[in-house]
Amino acid sequence: MKLEEKLKKGFTTGTCAQAAAKAAGIMLATKTLIKSVEVETPKGVKLNLKIVGQKIGRDFAQCGVIKDAGDDPDVTNGAMICARVRYSGKKGVFLRGGEGVGVVTKPGLAVSVGEYAINPVPREMIIKDVTRCLSRLRLNRQDRGIEIIISVPKGKEIARRTFNPRLGIMGGISIIGTTGIVEPKSQDAYKKSLSLQLDVLKAAGYKRAALVPGYVGEKFCRQALGLESDSIIKIGDHIGFMIAECVKKNIKKVLLAGHIGKLVKVANGQFDTNIRFGDNRIKTIMHYAGLCGAKKEIIKKISRQQSAEAAIDILTKHNLTQTFDIMVKKIVSRINEFAGDRLSVGCIMLSLQGKILAVYPNLTNLTRLDLSG
Repeated sequence: MKLEEKLKKGFTTGTCAQAAAKAAGIMLATKTLIKSVEVETPKGVKLNLKIVGQKIGRDFAQCGVIKDAGDDPDVTNGAMICARVRYSGKKGVFLRGGEGVGVVTKPGLAVSVGEYAINPVPREMIIKDVTRCLSRLRLNRQDRGIEIIISVPKGKEIARRTFNPRLGIMGGISIIGTTGIVEPKSQDAYKKSLSLQLDVLKAAGYKRAALVPGYVGEKFCRQALGLESDSIIKIGDHIGFMIAECVKKNIKKVLLAGHIGKLVKVANGQFDTNIRFGDNRIKTIMHYAGLCGAKKEIIKKISRQQSAEAAIDILTKHNLTQTFDIMVKKIVSRINEFAGDRLSVGCIMLSLQGKILAVYPNLTNLTRLDLSG
């Protein structure tokens, strides 16, 4: 049995909002509290979800659903997604966000700037289910309709631990989910977030993406190169994935900047730098040091180091800094080969303190490349 088959699936914030809205609509129509509601996800899966926080007023009903992400380490797991359904003076069914639901402030996403971050699929499901309640509500007056307000009491706090601020979604989380079901594959969700950041970057008019594995590269790009935060994407181990996404999205120029410990793996042809795919950092540095004429005793000394950072002092002390130059050129060569020469690539290799070890092509040429439209 595959690992994915053993893991428990969950349901999305979109499904939570759909269930809460449907339950609130039923309670408004029947004036009766309910404890659970059945919904059908966009992919046709039927779920019976528990309802909490029920309340019925004269012209409204509200309730919530607790998000269950299954075995996926989703930061929204355990959050309460609420819906308030009330009579409106305008005919029809209208949906908006409330407390803890973010507002889109940058173009490039599925929702327009200025709108609440309730994505198209869950928006459609919520409105469809509540519309079905209209016959029960006996809305005979031409000027009477329904307003649905989705809120997440702790959404603003949760959003700080998501990619939403980088995507330009401010003030809360997103109500998302194209299938309604959370598959326990956190890396897939992470990659989707990274890809979305490229969409936002393009929509903002940037012509080049600065890809950084972590904080070292991010800090350097902001402070030393003066790049705007919106043009910098922290990609973790997913170098190959993001290079492929840049090609797919027709982003022509890429700057890869980061610590030697991550970048040296790319020189060795490893495009997912997670340790589970291998850790030949020291061996790779030894190889390139040898190409630069390092003596056997120096190679042996490097072999005893536990980190790529530790090798920096050895190479510097023995006038072998050319090793860094060769590795950076190899990184660019590897990326060009990987991308089919469809990108203009630059690379900056850094120490843990943010000191430049090597740049290719030269830094002047890199900074002269257009960063924005």
